[in-house]
Amino acid sequence: MMIVDAQIHLWEKGKPSPQHRQLPFSKDQALAAMDEAGVDRALIHPVLWDPDSNELAVQAVRAHPDRFAILGWFYLDRPESRTLIDTWKRRPGMLGLRFYFNQPHDQSWPTDGTIDWLFPAAERAGIPVALAAANFLPVVARAAERHPGLKLIVDHMAVPPRTMGASAHSRLSELLALAKYPNVAVKATGQIGYCDDGYPFRSLHDKLRQVYDAFGPARMFWGTDITRMPCSWRQCITLFTEELPWLTERDKELIMGRALCNWIGWNVPA
Repeated sequence: MMIVDAQIHLWEKGKPSPQHRQLPFSKDQALAAMDEAGVDRALIHPVLWDPDSNELAVQAVRAHPDRFAILGWFYLDRPESRTLIDTWKRRPGMLGLRFYFNQPHDQSWPTDGTIDWLFPAAERAGIPVALAAANFLPVVARAAERHPGLKLIVDHMAVPPRTMGASAHSRLSELLALAKYPNVAVKATGQIGYCDDGYPFRSLHDKLRQVYDAFGPARMFWGTDITRMPCSWRQCITLFTEELPWLTERDKELIMGRALCNWIGWNVPA
């Protein structure tokens, strides 16, 4: 079974958000930890706190094209960014885009029209878009309906920022409603970081089952956001491969990597 982490970050500088480790995390550190845990591939999400993180990710792909790919970003409010999207996938490893909105100046962008141009442009260019969309799920619904050729991914099972425990999945019913759109998928990433119990994180099992039942294994992607996990990479894997008995072996093959690769067009072995 191929194990593909749907979300990791690499950075060299800047101040990470408080939830993440505060020291830089390099491709070599990531590879060593991936090898130890049995992770075959990882999808890099460049971070906003390091303005050179896109280039850092490209360097990782150039050095290890069999291990890394990228969902990159650009400044959505800059007119010149609109010229980037048609050639975005020509950059090494750039298979899509990912955006989150956690700064005072950009939190209104999903609802004030700032990012409306992104959806038709990405649909035209065949670029999947991942969004930390917990606070604007209706925007995702509208984009999915209006742009059926656009592949969308909702980050972190729509857990709102800075929530923990029982409050973390307050948007779950809204997320499940998006399953009716065949062009919407879900990253089951970061979930352990929202738990207030220990391994095997039984508080998550029912939430994972609900997402599985709604979206199916072809639209549910395992991953970690490892630099803010309170446990080992290996435990993040075994939560899914050993602790969820309702997953079949075929389900695991899809959720643990193959479904993500299919969704974003990351070539996989026959």
